[in-house]
Amino acid sequence: MKIVAYSSKPYDKQALCRVMQPDWETLYLEVSLGLDTIAFAQGAEVVSTFVNDRLDEKVLTLLAQGGTKLIALRCAGFNNVDLNAAKKLGIRVLRVPAYSPYAVAEHTVGLMLALNRKLYKAYNRIREGNFALNGMLGFDMHGKTVGIIGAGLIGRLVGKMLKAFGCHVVIYDPYTCVACKELGIEQVDLEHLFTQSDIITLHCPLNAETNHIINAENIAKMKEGVMLINTGRGGLMDTAALIAGLKSKQIGYLGIDVYEKEGALFFEDHSCEIIQDDAFERLLTFPNVLVTGHQAYFTHEALEQIAQTTADNILAYSQIQSADECLENEVTCD
Repeated sequence: MKIVAYSSKPYDKQALCRVMQPDWETLYLEVSLGLDTIAFAQGAEVVSTFVNDRLDEKVLTLLAQGGTKLIALRCAGFNNVDLNAAKKLGIRVLRVPAYSPYAVAEHTVGLMLALNRKLYKAYNRIREGNFALNGMLGFDMHGKTVGIIGAGLIGRLVGKMLKAFGCHVVIYDPYTCVACKELGIEQVDLEHLFTQSDIITLHCPLNAETNHIINAENIAKMKEGVMLINTGRGGLMDTAALIAGLKSKQIGYLGIDVYEKEGALFFEDHSCEIIQDDAFERLLTFPNVLVTGHQAYFTHEALEQIAQTTADNILAYSQIQSADECLENEVTCD
């Protein structure tokens, strides 16, 4: 069975090589999947992809024509996959629903602390011999209201961690969260969360309902000086609205590990280039903005779990295929 793994950086390849079956013919590519790289997948029954690979109807159609029957996502999100097209084409899509929720939750709290206590500024100041405290004033997390959008495992873990700080934690999810009640986290409507929270953090999937959930209208409802954190998906935030909110000081702090147009930027070294994304470059000019490059998930444990689940998914698929072939040929399988 031929497998082509796109967007597989050296660290991905190392993790995957340890768990892939020895009889699988696996090709690891650092390039992302798109129309200009789809030729590498010719004849591959399985294509493995990551968060910013292109999997729209046009790409999926070409993959199907080349013999692809399984897309093995190495991530939890699937907003970049046209699932309806995949179904019509007979391509199965499998994902990694959970790898290390602790990694993302811990990074989320880390962004909050770094923004609040100006840790990124302090690092640079001290290296320059500047020990002045002007402009470094933070606030106590204790007693602040934190609003979490998305009551999945990561959102609940963030809430549990922040309760240890003494924060009042509220959470929004369209579905009733029994686990939240057990954790002592109050479930509220979105309007309440926007108007009452000092800090708002996003942990919901990106879909038609949540696309640009942080927009100009909702930012206007928030407390002046609110802290916004996004370690979910870039499309949850309207970049133009963020810039306007930062300029008006309605947004006091912004920490993002994702960006809605990150596909052309993240996971690559652009240090010797002039970045053409003006909106992204504008964000970097604000002193109260902290950006990390989609690294919230990036721990040893997460990489191992992603690789193992991906290999397990491919193995399960191959076993189902073998069983189906046996049934078609009316033979007994061991």
